[in-house]
Amino acid sequence: MFHFEPDFNNILEAVYNKKPKRLPFYEHIIDVSIMEKILNRKFSDLYYGTGEEKREFFKNFVSFFINTGYDTVSFECLISAVMPESGALYKNKSGAIKNRSDFKSYPWDDIPDIFFNKYDEDFMLLREAMPKGMKAIGGPGNGIFECAQDIAGLSNLCLIAADDPQLYRDLFFKVGETIFLIWQRFLKKEYSDVYVIGRFGDDLGYKTATIINPKDITNLIIPQYKRIIKIIHEAGKPFILHSCGNIFSIMEDLIESGIDAKHSNEDTIAPFCEWQKRYSKKIAIFGGADMGFLCTADDKSIKEYVNDILKSSSEFTGFAFGTGNSIPDYIPVQNYLIMLETAEIFRNKS
Repeated sequence: MFHFEPDFNNILEAVYNKKPKRLPFYEHIIDVSIMEKILNRKFSDLYYGTGEEKREFFKNFVSFFINTGYDTVSFECLISAVMPESGALYKNKSGAIKNRSDFKSYPWDDIPDIFFNKYDEDFMLLREAMPKGMKAIGGPGNGIFECAQDIAGLSNLCLIAADDPQLYRDLFFKVGETIFLIWQRFLKKEYSDVYVIGRFGDDLGYKTATIINPKDITNLIIPQYKRIIKIIHEAGKPFILHSCGNIFSIMEDLIESGIDAKHSNEDTIAPFCEWQKRYSKKIAIFGGADMGFLCTADDKSIKEYVNDILKSSSEFTGFAFGTGNSIPDYIPVQNYLIMLETAEIFRNKS
């Protein structure tokens, strides 16, 4: 556990591709069960309790980030979770939209109200819990591709693309428009200033290539990104895209869309330094440690591995260190702590 004063300006400098005074730590998601083990107290169930219990959840949630050396809190509320009949991506349910009739009858207009009715309190309680010097990264979670998959299913999307190309285009546009309206409203809310950086995750690739044709991503999905990123920038905030997979074929288009930083890396696709060498002159590159390696390596190997990443990254601006994916519930807690402690020693010497 670390003792320091959080300063969100460190990660703000990094996301603008500058060299911050102190190396910032960053994670896309940290499973609450890992937080409980490190803090040695149970609090996950409080999220589903009364107002005061939920308030206590956020106090513990924020406390974790403070005590493990983060300048910011990563917190998002998933759009896919409030989309009626969703679950094809996350819960392996049958897709709700299979044809034009399903698309027309889908309650698109209701989704923004459902989102804010469900999550307004979360954002307000997060504001209360964060101390001076700390802000949040995230906001409305999920990107266009993930939401489209969650209401249609990937196999249905492929069938729609073949059988009804116009519906395929309309579906991505309508999902993008819905997410745009949610972000537009979010940025006007009284709590939006608690977020220093906007972010969503939209996993676009496998280990070897993009999940769908890269031309479809460039022509149908990235234009929706551009609209959303534009209003985030107009609100005075930078934007981080989290996207897993081998997406080298579309990276230049993503950069052109306005993203300020890219997060997610996996050693089997390319070492972290490869992402930095290719793109660090244009955008910030966050991440570093392969999650699979952290799950299986011994203490000594983790220390050497982390130090190698930090040393090679020191020549680049626009860097925040963490895993290349997230901290899931199955990662050995000790391995995660070794990663953090090694990075803390390194940044104290820098």
